[in-house]
Amino acid sequence: MTGMPLSFSPIEHTEAALERTCLVDDDIRSFVTTLPESARAEAQASEARMVAGQSFGPLDGIPFAVKDNIAVAGLPTRCGTLAPSAPAHKDATVVARLRAAGGVLLGTLNMHEGALGGTTDNPFWGRCMNPLKYGYTPGGSSGGSAAAIASGIVTVTLGTDTMGSVRIPAAYCGLWGLKPTKGRVPATGMTHLSWTLDTIGPLAREPGTLGAILSVIEGPDLADPLNTPLNAGQPHPTTLVGLRLGVPDVANLAACEDIVLVAFERFKLALTDAGVILTPINIKDWSPGKVRRAGLLISEVEGAEVLGNTLEGLGLSDDFRAMLLYGRRASAGQLALAYHKMQALAVSFDNAVLGLDGLLLPTAPQRAFAHDGAVPVNQADFTSLANMVGAPAITVPLCAPDGELPCAAQIVGQRGSDHSLIAMGEFLKDLSPVLRLT
Repeated sequence: MTGMPLSFSPIEHTEAALERTCLVDDDIRSFVTTLPESARAEAQASEARMVAGQSFGPLDGIPFAVKDNIAVAGLPTRCGTLAPSAPAHKDATVVARLRAAGGVLLGTLNMHEGALGGTTDNPFWGRCMNPLKYGYTPGGSSGGSAAAIASGIVTVTLGTDTMGSVRIPAAYCGLWGLKPTKGRVPATGMTHLSWTLDTIGPLAREPGTLGAILSVIEGPDLADPLNTPLNAGQPHPTTLVGLRLGVPDVANLAACEDIVLVAFERFKLALTDAGVILTPINIKDWSPGKVRRAGLLISEVEGAEVLGNTLEGLGLSDDFRAMLLYGRRASAGQLALAYHKMQALAVSFDNAVLGLDGLLLPTAPQRAFAHDGAVPVNQADFTSLANMVGAPAITVPLCAPDGELPCAAQIVGQRGSDHSLIAMGEFLKDLSPVLRLT
């Protein structure tokens, strides 16, 4: 079969990505490892398929990169540390699926050490910079996953989200990010911080790209004991008109920067003008700060179990080690209360969103901040909700009223409604006066 003339060249696209990495990444430090030889080979194979009219689909020939806690065959899975790690024998399921769809793996990405933090100021692999403003954090823990897109190297990355670690970097860097329903995307080959809260999720410049990635990486995997079959979820919206979103009293739930609240109010007005019905709601007993602290304890306890004896060895910073040792010393009662809070919140969330298409919140209470400044303790106050209840959430990039660093909103859906959220995102792109068009 003879193919059509190429309008997209995987070889040219991959060479441009590799060249861009060499040009900007010494300053941005989004990558831990690049794979130029295998990337070129994969790009050549993709281009040959296209010439022959045998493309694997929309991701064929697209360079992508993955967070460094997701296994890539032949590379150690460092997880942002220098702890000893043997090279992985095979790709993580998500990496294997993207490669099988024709994706061109460019390399692995910088992250906050151990995935336990929100700045990606990594003591071993370098301070990752926000490409929108040098000296500022791209967020974390998937900071390299956002920075690699915002710096123009790639258009597709994978991160992991424990309490907001995909959505916060997407928000700080003006991108779209998806935290899928718990269990929808196999975690085989991912090194967990918290097997209870972790989810692998994509970042991109467009919501449709998130959908293309999710369609490839989701689905059953017998090797993952936490992979859960899901029903189709809500019907996909065909318009914004008539969609019902619940809106909590965000100003009284967390201490937000004024400009975040202004951007959020502008977004709400744009949604109302587009025909979305916004309904004030209250999630019973949801105190974001308390929920975040419960999630942090769960992460510290489970992270200490994941590391095991490695926790006593070399290659970890003192700060990271101290957090996990705190988790190791936590009492059974403390942990039981944290799990109880999580279970009760899931019931309250289900009751609150019954009959709604989702829950509308800011993504983070603040915009990106300087690496040398104080780290806000409440970064994950709004994002941790979706992890604690197992729900999907999509981050929507918003223009800031001052024209500076972007703000962001998120829509948290009912479990299984991932593709419905992405369909909403496709319609939200039309709200250009308030959205950051990346």
